[in-house]
Amino acid sequence: MKKLLVSSFLFLISFAIVAHPGIGIVKDSKGNIYYTDLKQVRKISLDGTKTTVVPGVHTHELYIDENDNLYGEHLWYNGESKDTWGHYVWCLKHTGELVKEIKPTEGFLTNYSFARDSIGNMYWVERFTTSRIMKKNKRGEITRLIEGKFGFIGWLACAKDGSLYFTENNKLHRLSPDGQSGSYRMKTLADNIGSKSAEFSMMGRNYASYGIWTDTADNIYLAMIDSKHVIRIGKDGKAETVINTNSTWTICSGLFDDNGDLWVLENSATNEVRARKITKAELASGKAANVSARRPHLLVTIFTAAAVILLFFVSKMILSKRKQRLLQVAI
Repeated sequence: MKKLLVSSFLFLISFAIVAHPGIGIVKDSKGNIYYTDLKQVRKISLDGTKTTVVPGVHTHELYIDENDNLYGEHLWYNGESKDTWGHYVWCLKHTGELVKEIKPTEGFLTNYSFARDSIGNMYWVERFTTSRIMKKNKRGEITRLIEGKFGFIGWLACAKDGSLYFTENNKLHRLSPDGQSGSYRMKTLADNIGSKSAEFSMMGRNYASYGIWTDTADNIYLAMIDSKHVIRIGKDGKAETVINTNSTWTICSGLFDDNGDLWVLENSATNEVRARKITKAELASGKAANVSARRPHLLVTIFTAAAVILLFFVSKMILSKRKQRLLQVAI
């Protein structure tokens, strides 16, 4: 009985880690799509062929540079006996060579990120009582762009011009370079992007929205992971639902390819991951509003509900020990 309880406990801890979905989906200059399923990085070639290009890595984000070099992380937990974490940063070069940019190191990744602009500047969030958004240029110089008493800040999305998009609870903000002064200015683009009563909580992080991306017309797209839909925010700040699904799959992030088709990264109720294309014709016609909208299987629903309930109680037990550390780690 004791072994069963311990096994169940460790399973649920693993479930909690895996249940924090990734947002890593990128494309190279040829139009190939790369995405993470938290176990490996997969490639979808132009002919639709799927291959594993980086096996055995747990990374939530991906970045691809102008030379088609692909970057990600591998994060792991060393078990309850050690109660420590480790990480390294890898790079899959356009030649096919896989190298470690940062060697295996204890703890979480710091002063480094995969949210980057077109010239390689990195941006990340330091989440404390007073939160900060930081920048690191290619010379390694680190500067603080903004700080303040924010609510929970989600993922960062970086535009080519260095503008940053991020959500804070129910708001969408843009942080933009202010001309030649070197300073940044923040503008709230929308302040009612989701339900204030519906929160999707993962290991102490409360998400209303998740992945952020843009199109060629500078519309902003948010994957609303709590309510299982995607909204588009135009220059007028109005939020419009463009995809809505009641299936067992939830959209976590996305990108537009060179043809204007939307690729979405999805996570299932059983923690499967897939990348799927929604054509621009489907988006324009509104047919994407019910993509994959099918009734979940009863057994899947029951399993998911039971897992969430068990996870809640286990998380309550372990959160007091790790809460401060986890909340301070950049997602």
